Amino acid sequence: MDLQAIEFQTTIHNGSIQVPETYQTDLEGAIVKVIILKPATLQALFKATQALPQVQTITEADIAAEIDNYRLENRLTNSLTKL
Repeated sequence: MDLQAIEFQTTIHNGSIQVPETYQTDLEGAIVKVIILKPATLQALFKATQALPQVQTITEADIAAEIDNYRLENRLTNSLTKL
């Protein structure tokens, strides 16, 4: 079975999906397969991302230490290049 993809954005009201007028004539009486893609909320996306095994919790102290180390390495590198 060959499928033709038609993409549009709409709002669901009382369980019904309004097909844009552009497609209504072509789709009238057709049996269709519907896939609904609902945007994830930002909070749900953060939760899903934080649940990944490779994600680590980073504290403000960790960030400050990382910045300090970076700055120290840059100072040492700059000092060595001046020698």
